[in-house]
Amino acid sequence: MAAPLPAAKAAQTPHALVIGGGLGGIAAALRMRAKGYRVTLLERGDQLGGRAQVFEKDGFRHDAGPTVVTAPFLFEELFQLFDRKLEDYLTLVPLAPWYRFQFPDGDTFDYGPTPEDTRREIARFDERDVQGYEDLLAHSKKLFDTGFTELADQPFHNPLTMLKQGPRLLWLRADRTVWQLIAKHFRSDKLRQAFTIQPLLVGGSPFDTTSIYGLIHYLEARWGIFFAKGGTGAIVAALAKLMQETGIEVNMNTTVASVLIENGVARGATLESGENIASDIVISNADPMHLYGSMVPKSAQSLSARLKHRYAKLSMGLFVLYFGTTKKYPDVAHHTIWMGKRYKALLEDIFKRRILCDDFSLYVHRPTATDPSFAPEGCDAFYALAPVPNLLGDVDWAVEGPKLQDRIVHALSQSMLPGLEDCITADFFVTPEHFASRHLSHAGAGFSIAPYFTQSAWFRFHNRAEGIKNLYLTGAGTHPGAGMPGVLCSAKALEKLIPDAQ
Repeated sequence: MAAPLPAAKAAQTPHALVIGGGLGGIAAALRMRAKGYRVTLLERGDQLGGRAQVFEKDGFRHDAGPTVVTAPFLFEELFQLFDRKLEDYLTLVPLAPWYRFQFPDGDTFDYGPTPEDTRREIARFDERDVQGYEDLLAHSKKLFDTGFTELADQPFHNPLTMLKQGPRLLWLRADRTVWQLIAKHFRSDKLRQAFTIQPLLVGGSPFDTTSIYGLIHYLEARWGIFFAKGGTGAIVAALAKLMQETGIEVNMNTTVASVLIENGVARGATLESGENIASDIVISNADPMHLYGSMVPKSAQSLSARLKHRYAKLSMGLFVLYFGTTKKYPDVAHHTIWMGKRYKALLEDIFKRRILCDDFSLYVHRPTATDPSFAPEGCDAFYALAPVPNLLGDVDWAVEGPKLQDRIVHALSQSMLPGLEDCITADFFVTPEHFASRHLSHAGAGFSIAPYFTQSAWFRFHNRAEGIKNLYLTGAGTHPGAGMPGVLCSAKALEKLIPDAQ
């Protein structure tokens, strides 16, 4: 069990420098500390967590980004590394339902918390689709056993690894899209929409995302979906406490300008202030598009890294409206997927045409359904997230942001939040420009590069940097991908690449 190092010993202990305090960077810092390294984490903002930061306004609290907690064992592992228990730091609350889908005609579909609950809901739409759901879960388990259990923390920097695993991925039809997988199992168009929404939670269109992400259905069925008491910010706070207890040095408000490279080997980092910090290894939790575009010279990169950066297809952007209400909406679920009138055509407008349309679909988060502390007494806290074009689209957000807020508030007021226009308070929003400036996300993409088959495994940015020794990558843009389980597994993959400190 690692503990804070005495000063004399620290000077002789190999040093791991972690750039970026998102969940991937935090997990990497903890795993390196458990391997015996002296660890320094640098975060450019004033909060840890990356996209999982916390906003507060007028007594309302909001988790800024990820709110759906799956695979809780990945968090438990980080505490077990130091013979600690997650439950001593954090309380996870199971949700029921996991999601509520609301369709334009007023129909709703509650997903979870048990397969039996889901079967009953499916039967209301088409009884034949109950068997389709059973078949989907069986296939999803196969995807999970290979795509998650065996490969999620398996580094893919070696092309031989891809050649070895390629036949298995093709046997599981990973070349097929999520939409193609779900359409095979469901007749109801509404259920097809409901069961293909998961790729959007990690940055891809279900019409282009590899069906390997169909493993999420088994993951959810096996472990459920949780909310942390106090929100995702409470998870970050628990991990921050663990880092403090184990002697990890955390420096906030510290922006790295570039990685120090000598003769093809990463030797530390240069800060925007001009200061150099030396280290034996460097772990980047920055967006790989920013890392390879601005933080390391092209001359030090391999051809594959330069090609991936040049031809990468990015995830969509995000418009997130945070607000409170001066009254409560007790019948609104914790997670609601508010479906617009268009599905495939809307996603093509966002991902391919990169245009902002008048219509939208929303993910609506109401944390006060589970934890009233997010709002003053008698009030509710919400955020409404709309997928939108990233900054490669020609959208003037200074003009279009307020207009989109008005359209969203009006639509919700006419549907799941009646009277919202009269009781909304403490509202503000962020656009793709926020992700570009705050998180240095290339083109304001919400999840770095998109999760397509041609951008997965070996084709994704590697966990071991391409062309530079002693530089490693973690986070949404590297293998295995975005989402809390993905970024935690990216840090886990480093354990197989980085030797114990000597």
